[in-house]
Amino acid sequence: MNPPRLQLPVLGHLPELQWAQVVRLAPLVSIDLIVTNPDGEVLLGKRLNRPAKDGWFVPGGVVRKGEHLESAFTRQCETELGLSFSGRHHYFDGVYEHHYPDNFSEDASFGTHYVVLAHRLSLSAQQLASHQFPNAQHGRYTWMSPAQLLAHPDVHLHVKDYFQRA
Repeated sequence: MNPPRLQLPVLGHLPELQWAQVVRLAPLVSIDLIVTNPDGEVLLGKRLNRPAKDGWFVPGGVVRKGEHLESAFTRQCETELGLSFSGRHHYFDGVYEHHYPDNFSEDASFGTHYVVLAHRLSLSAQQLASHQFPNAQHGRYTWMSPAQLLAHPDVHLHVKDYFQRA
């Protein structure tokens, strides 16, 4: 029998100056969603924000302090995809590191370091029928096969890493 989980409060967004301090001083734990359609193509969004601005990237985001990983996964699916998923509808793909020379702010004196927990999930044709993905982080979306994204110059190198593992 597992001991009961301690329920910690999940903090919302920090004020910009506090968040900048966190990004400056510590690695961020994040979840990336490697989403495929029935044809095996991968969902990519054109990033609106730094880091990785203007590149094609998979949806995802940070795990908040006090948030359990399953809850973070569910929240990322809802906010990044506009869809509800539970932990049973995906599989863990591994841990990756993403290092960026820039960060979300105008301050160019520090970069961003993510420890990424990558998860793969597939969307059915029914889930995709007339679905509109949210545009808070990505201005537009496209589907690319793994071969296409590996060859595309605007797909971020960190995304390509998900498809170059031996």
